[in-house]
Amino acid sequence: MAHKTITVKLKKSTIGHNERQKANVRGLGLRRIGHEKTLENTPAVRGMIKKVIHLLDFRYE
Repeated sequence: MAHKTITVKLKKSTIGHNERQKANVRGLGLRRIGHEKTLENTPAVRGMIKKVIHLLDFRYE
């Protein structure tokens, strides 16, 4: 059975990271450390997570 949503949580600051990584974090809808968002599990979202995985915690639901 495929998971339909992914919950992502920003665990590290984007300060000191490049603009593309900051844009990916904003594109995921995350604004501040500890902020969580539940997103649809699509290839685009998974690709964005992959680019900033070192800044995030995530889980499939």
